[in-house]
Amino acid sequence: MADHFEYRHVVGFEETNLVGNVYYVNYLRWQGRCREMFLSAHAPEVLADILADLKLFTLKVDCEFFAEISVFDELSIRMRLTELRRTQLEFTFDYVRLDPEGSERLVARGRQRVAFMRGPNTATVPAPVPEPLVRALEAYAPSSRPRTGWSA
Repeated sequence: MADHFEYRHVVGFEETNLVGNVYYVNYLRWQGRCREMFLSAHAPEVLADILADLKLFTLKVDCEFFAEISVFDELSIRMRLTELRRTQLEFTFDYVRLDPEGSERLVARGRQRVAFMRGPNTATVPAPVPEPLVRALEAYAPSSRPRTGWSA
């Protein structure tokens, strides 16, 4: 089994700028899309919880660029769990260009920290990462991370 969750994407014209390369904000959109596709595929109970009371707050997001990509490039966005705390988690995202001849090139690397909250918008409080999500993420976590002793 792979150590990452993969979301594949083909770049469209609407994701490029006037010069013809991908506009940087799309990398951040793809992080969110990858995370959503993971939830849909591996923890659909969490999606139902989000429609009820659970809120996901993105606390930090970044992306470092190594090479440009352009329209019709095929990407593999590979998400890995890097940290799991009681009420937060952090992912890394590798953006890999898949060339037609089968070679791969890392073009960017991103990171995202998410906090889980519950309650009305005027009184949200931190909430534990939902257990179905914790179970789904176990396959994508660093093998050295102990499950007990998470910090808040």
